[in-house]
Amino acid sequence: MLLRRTRRVAGAVLTVLAAVLVYVALVVPDAIAKPKSGTFFEAAFLRLPIEVIIGGAVLLALAPRWRKWVAALFGLGLGFVVILKVVNMGFRLVLGRPFNPVLDISLLQDGYNALTETDGRGRAITAAVGAVLLSLIVLALCTLAVMRLTKLTARYPGPARRTLVGLSAVWIALAISGITWFPNAPVASDTAAGLLKHTVTQVPAAIRDQKQFSYASDHDPYRNVAPKDLVSGLNGKDVVIGVVESYGRSVLTDPGMNAIVDPVLKADQRKLDEAGFAAKSGWLTSSTYGGGSWLAHGSFQSGLWITSPQRYRQLTSSDRITLTSAFHDAGWQTAGIEPGNTTAWPEASFYGYDSVYDSRNLGYRGPKFGWSSMPDQYTLSAFQKNVYGKKTRPLMAEITLTSSHEPWTPIPKMVDWDSIGDGSIYGPMAKGAETRTSLWGSSARTQAQYATSIGYSVDSLISWAQKYGDKNLVLIMFGDHQPMSIVSGNGASHDIPITIIAKDKSVFERIADWNWTDGLRPGASTPVWRMDQFRNKFFAAYGSQNAVALPAPR
Repeated sequence: MLLRRTRRVAGAVLTVLAAVLVYVALVVPDAIAKPKSGTFFEAAFLRLPIEVIIGGAVLLALAPRWRKWVAALFGLGLGFVVILKVVNMGFRLVLGRPFNPVLDISLLQDGYNALTETDGRGRAITAAVGAVLLSLIVLALCTLAVMRLTKLTARYPGPARRTLVGLSAVWIALAISGITWFPNAPVASDTAAGLLKHTVTQVPAAIRDQKQFSYASDHDPYRNVAPKDLVSGLNGKDVVIGVVESYGRSVLTDPGMNAIVDPVLKADQRKLDEAGFAAKSGWLTSSTYGGGSWLAHGSFQSGLWITSPQRYRQLTSSDRITLTSAFHDAGWQTAGIEPGNTTAWPEASFYGYDSVYDSRNLGYRGPKFGWSSMPDQYTLSAFQKNVYGKKTRPLMAEITLTSSHEPWTPIPKMVDWDSIGDGSIYGPMAKGAETRTSLWGSSARTQAQYATSIGYSVDSLISWAQKYGDKNLVLIMFGDHQPMSIVSGNGASHDIPITIIAKDKSVFERIADWNWTDGLRPGASTPVWRMDQFRNKFFAAYGSQNAVALPAPR
């Protein structure tokens, strides 16, 4: 008797747990952040999902021999929805957008590689295996939960039908009333079905995008212009592009972060003034957010809007003119300084680099600083020693500065340029640093560390220009993207600052109509361009009268 009662209680508990699991899986949002308008995550659980009504009706209408198989299929589908929502949470947190299963598969490998470089291969493997096992568990639990509830409704079909009719009436009433707990999410919920529909429709959308982008890539408006005519306004100049990782608008506009960065920018402005340099700054809207730096590099260099790995692959397999290739074909020496690269970089030939320096050949013998393989000041010192100080003709180089890459711990400090050596001097700086897990537990501390790292990266580049730059240097400094939402906040813009620094006034006379702001900080009213507009504006400003772009294709 007691055993039978215990079984009944256990069965009832399992049924309740199954119902709770199905309900939560259907209504839980695929974002963690809370919008300014109210309680997003909590209110998500006060909704009525249409999927319960439709799924229950379908299962009740089926013959018994088909019912369990369809229930299992529904359960697997529900498990897939849960996994997709969790992945979306991660993508929204880091990249500010949901996961695209067609275009973003390769980013999962990139995420694994980044985790390996910051936390070690052991932890990365553990995380990957854990993710796979957790996904299998979710699929199994969701399937078992749906099958258990299906068995219950089949046992009591009358009450089940009446319950579904009542729920349908309530759902229709809520849908007509338009009641919502938070923006774009009515109480009469159909988010799970909408998520599946959106995921399925991404496949043909990706195919269309591939064709449209291929056409745009092939129709370069400057394809018939001689390379020397594209950059003739910079004859004899050394053009150095410094890409500051995660240097976004937020660090200049958020009061807390700006309080850390602003003194650095003011001090760097004084350094430039003392060295005879002037600067003008503007805004660009990056094609990516929180990560995917190579997408921003591609957009900036090619004049195309590179928003996905698919577009990037198409770009780098084309013969599109890039900023670097234009200088290369016009006779400049070209070099890429990529300390974040640990393997060969096949795209180097597409961009037009004569030589590439990365973590394997920059000669660094010091410790890593989080993801960054070496401090930015060391990278610039190696660039000076191996490239800038040895150039035999005008130089065009791009340097990626990685010290401001997440996790923003530890952060190096500036040292005397003559004492850098092989980087051994940085050893004590990397010891005893706060772990990423500890740091990211506090949004305020994470923002402060991020702002400090931006200050270090910018100061490294400006200090290099002050010490080594001559009258022919034209330095272009820009950020590749905003930092992830833990720093920049939910719904932050994709804007990044860009600055041109030079001693020759004629460099700025050519861009007078850009209406950029004097100094290292763009103003609030300074024009904002999409990042893919920069290449064409650059060619138009610094090209000859023969550099006439063809009309854009229709």
